[in-house]
Formats: sequence, structure tokens, C-alpha cells
Amino acid sequence: MLNYVREKEPISRAEISHETLLQRSTVSLIVDELKTQGLIYETEGESTGGRPPSLLRLRAAGYMTIGADVGTAQTTVAVADLVGRVVDREIFDTNPDVTVAYRRLLTCIQKFIKTHPNVEGIGVCVPGLVDPETGTALFIPHFKWRNWAIAKDLHEATGLPVTTDNDANAAALAELWLGRPEIRDVRDFILVLVEEGLGTGIIFDGQVYQGVAGAAGEFGHMTIGNGAPVACAAGSEQCWEAFASERATLARYKQRRPGIADSDVTFNKLIDNAFARDQAAKEALLETARYLGLGISNLTKGLSPEAVIVAGDIARAWPLISDELRSTVAANILCSGLPSAPVFASTLGDDTRLMGALSLVLSRKFASAVPA
Repeated sequence: MLNYVREKEPISRAEISHETLLQRSTVSLIVDELKTQGLIYETEGESTGGRPPSLLRLRAAGYMTIGADVGTAQTTVAVADLVGRVVDREIFDTNPDVTVAYRRLLTCIQKFIKTHPNVEGIGVCVPGLVDPETGTALFIPHFKWRNWAIAKDLHEATGLPVTTDNDANAAALAELWLGRPEIRDVRDFILVLVEEGLGTGIIFDGQVYQGVAGAAGEFGHMTIGNGAPVACAAGSEQCWEAFASERATLARYKQRRPGIADSDVTFNKLIDNAFARDQAAKEALLETARYLGLGISNLTKGLSPEAVIVAGDIARAWPLISDELRSTVAANILCSGLPSAPVFASTLGDDTRLMGALSLVLSRKFASAVPA
């Protein structure tokens, strides 16, 4: 019910009854409960000759959420309303010592709780494997962190419900809740998150598919070839991540530009160079696009999604790489005779993971707004 208001406001009780096939009396009972909780309010619509209709709207600022994106380089913590509008944020370096990193994260969250009333919950995404039942970060390869009980620790420190997930899963959830309109009505899609590593989030029937112990979606480590330009996080030169990540793209660029120092170019700078007609940068991106296309074609053959979304800073390079990526997917799907899924770039920009962390709270709120 709350989702109908969120997605289609302003909407009348009669329209909700018609679309949900619920009796009007049932709709009214739920609407009254949502109004009591301060989640929705009623406004007067335009009259068509009779009594003006009463229309329902979401009270977006009634409750706030806190999202924390713990990245390999930086951590971003933000406060947002119920439609994902960020009203405050703080960014700081992620300390490689998990104890120091947690204390810094907790200090920021506690500050936001004090300055922003009605915080509903906390969502945290991390670049590693998370147990969906306990919210424990089982392994974060970049830092070699293991068994970080982040959800339990934050809940005990703040008293708020805490939801934790892998960053790619969270980003997929963000696309479902806050992303491009053509994806919000899609029930089955895959998000490919291209960063220092490479991860995937799988949405089946409008829900994140977790698998056993939250290990589903580790397609970044599927074998795709030999002799990659870099090793993956686990040390293999055969993984998709080793061929199609940001690190792989930078390595290709440096091969074409001998002598360039690591500090002289970042992935975003490489993209800027490609747009500025740096041929080496463009070639490095196109080669990455081909390997992305190969991996996506394999996912499409195995899972048959309705769509695939590519997220991360590489989405900025979409005008340069989309044709190469899509043609590679089409060519590899054609040989199997299977239908090809459309491939889109994420529209969430630099905030994909952060929006994912916030969506962890929003999805839980909208799925269980009225207590039993």
C-alpha cells in the first residue's frame, strides 16, 4: 500500500483499491494506520464537477534513514528522507584497521542521529561477502577483514535496526527502488558493479537473490580467459574481474603509455582523457567493454534476465563503450539462439553504492510499514 503511494502519488483510495483488488474498507483501514504513523497525508484534488477527491501523498520527511557506504578508499555516510533525498553527508578515508574504521563510522552515525530526528534505521554496504541473516561481513578481500559483526555492533551502539549487505547487492536494490523508470517495473535483472573489483547483484522477482550465506552473485570470479592484465582480489589472472575491472583498464592504459606513474592517472582521469581524444585511453576502455560484454553474455545465457545494468564510474564512459559492449553481448548470444537482454548504464551516478545502503532501509520500511 505504501509503495503504491510512493510510486504513484498523488493517488486516491479508490485507485489503490482498484489496482490492488482490495476492498475499500481494507484500504481505508491501512491508510488510516499509515496516517497515524505519519507516513502519508491527504490532500484535496481537483474537482471534476462533484466533490473534490481526497488524494494520498507520502510524507517523505516524516522519517529519516542513515546509509553508510564503506568503500575500499573512502566511506560515505548520509542521511536521507523516505524517497532517498540526501539531506546531509560526510565522507572520510576508510582506515585499513577495522577497529579504527568502525569507531570513525560509529562517531559519524551517532552525530547524525543527534542532529536529525526520527531516524528509522541504518543501512550499510561493504565490498565483500555478507551473511544476510546476521549482517556479519564474513570477508572483505581488499582489507582482509573477516567476521566483522557490523550490524550487531551498530545496533547495540545505537538501538536502531541495522541492515548490511554486499555493495553490488545494495546497488541492485537501489536501481529497483530509486533507479531509471524502465527498471522499476522489471522483476528480474542483473546489476554489474565495475570498480576496483567487479561484483554483481541479482534481482529475482523484485527481491535480491542472496543464495547460501549471501554468496550468490560472485560472478566477478568466474573464469573467462587467461593472462589478464591484473590479478583479481583472490590472486587469479583468469577471473572476469581481472579482465573487466577499473584496475584492468588502468593496467591496459599503462601498457599503452609506458613510463606513466600510478599517481598520474586515476580511472576517472582515464575516462576524461578518452573523451579528450586520448587514443590509448579510449582503446583501454573499449577492450574492457569487450570483456564486460563477454561476461554479461554468459550471465544472460545462464540467468535470462529482463535487463542488465552496468554501474560504477564506468557509466560515465557509456557514450564511448556502449556500442562495443552491446555488440559483443549480441554476437555471443546469437550463437546460442537465446534472447538477448537490453543493457543499460546506471543513472545513479557516483552515489550508486550510497543509494544502495539507503535502499537497504527503505526496502525494509516499505515492505513492513504496518505492524502485524
